[in-house]
Amino acid sequence: LLNISRLESGFIKPKKDWVDITELVYDLEKKIVENNISQKIHININPSIPLFKSDKGMLEQIIYNLVNNACLYTEPATEINIVDACHVDVLQIIIEDNGQGFPKEEIKNVFNKFYRLKNTKSGGTGLGLSIVKGFTEALGGSIYLENISTGGAKFTINIPAETSYLKNLKNE
Repeated sequence: LLNISRLESGFIKPKKDWVDITELVYDLEKKIVENNISQKIHININPSIPLFKSDKGMLEQIIYNLVNNACLYTEPATEINIVDACHVDVLQIIIEDNGQGFPKEEIKNVFNKFYRLKNTKSGGTGLGLSIVKGFTEALGGSIYLENISTGGAKFTINIPAETSYLKNLKNE
């Protein structure tokens, strides 16, 4: 609730610094797996992806909320994919699963504050995805949700950010 209030009031401003998205994603995956999840998480990040100038805390919360939701609301054998890519100066994060997806008529509402899908198990506040959208927009980005034709949901996030390939130079 505090994060939502801060976002709505414009109080939260990104604190941008260089972020190693590869390290961030693997650290989050480890944290989520420690919760004894039964889903399988796959990570696909190009090893030469640059550093991004962004707010690490906001990026962590965005990715954590999406992957954690996938773990909470999909069947135990579900596979969750995290794909990060760089397109010019845009960080693209895709988080998708092979679960049931979202009811088509509810997709337009999932980012609304306190919205919970009909017929979902109890628990949760309905704020996770609205925080994801708020943080994404605070970083100047956009988020899109679609169902995958073979089953499952796909979140695509695009965040413009300054990049640096300095990470790769230190290995030469």
